[in-house]
Amino acid sequence: MTLNTMPSTGQLAGRRILVTGAARGLGFAFAQTLCQQGAQLVMADLRAELLNEAVAKLRAMGFEAHGVAFDASNPDSIEQCAQQAVQTLGGLDGLVNNAAVTDSGGKGMDDIALDKWDQVMNVNVRGVWLMTRACRAALKDSGRGAIVNLASDTAMWGAPNLMAYVASKGAVMAMTRSMARELGADAITINAVAPGLVLVEATEYVPEHRHRLYIDQRALQREQGPEDVSGAVSYLLSDGARFVTGQVLPVNGGFVMN
Repeated sequence: MTLNTMPSTGQLAGRRILVTGAARGLGFAFAQTLCQQGAQLVMADLRAELLNEAVAKLRAMGFEAHGVAFDASNPDSIEQCAQQAVQTLGGLDGLVNNAAVTDSGGKGMDDIALDKWDQVMNVNVRGVWLMTRACRAALKDSGRGAIVNLASDTAMWGAPNLMAYVASKGAVMAMTRSMARELGADAITINAVAPGLVLVEATEYVPEHRHRLYIDQRALQREQGPEDVSGAVSYLLSDGARFVTGQVLPVNGGFVMN
C-alpha cells in the first residue's frame, strides 16, 4: 500500500532508498528530505522504539516509509536488513550508509579501550562494507543505483581525542574510492559526504570550545544543522550525479576545503 499522498515531483520521485541510522539526527533529516523529494524509504536503526516513532512521523506527513530494526555490527542482521528492504520496496535504487558510533570523544589515543576501538570499526567500517555488499545486486538491477557513505571532516583535519572515530571515517573515504572502481561495472555510483560538527543529539558530548572552533574557522560562521547536509545527499542519489563517483564532498561551511 502506498502511503504517500503528496505529489512525487522531486528529483528522487519513485526512488526506492534504504537509509541506515535513520531514527534520529542526521539520519532522520536525510529520510525526511528524501521523502520530500519523492522517494520511498526503508529506515533502519538499532533503536527499535525510536525507529518506530520516526517512521510514524513521516507517515503522518503522508510519506511512504517503513522501518527495519538492525544491528550494524552484526553481519547476519545487515544481510537480513538488506533483504527486507528490497522485498518491502520491490527493489532498491539508493543506499545511504549513515549508521555509526563514536568513541565518545575526550580520550587520547593511549586511553581508548580495545573493545571500544573494535566496536567503532565493526560498525563504521565493516558495517558499511557489508551493507554495500548486501545491497549490490539490487542496486545493479535498478540500473541507476547510487550509494552515499557518511564520512566526517574530522578525518580531513585530524581531530584530536577522537581517534577511533576519525580513523573509521578515514577508512570510509578510502573504501568509497575503492568501491567506486569495483561498482562502476554495475553502473552504481558511490560517493562520501563529510559533514562538519552538526548539532544533533549525538554531538551533545562535544565540548563548547570545539563548537567554537568550528564556527570561528568556517567560511560560513554559524552552527551546522542536519538540514545543511541533506541537500548534498539528495543530489548524490539523483540523476544529476550519475557521472559522479568515488568522490568525497566536505559539507562543513568551509571549515575544510578540498
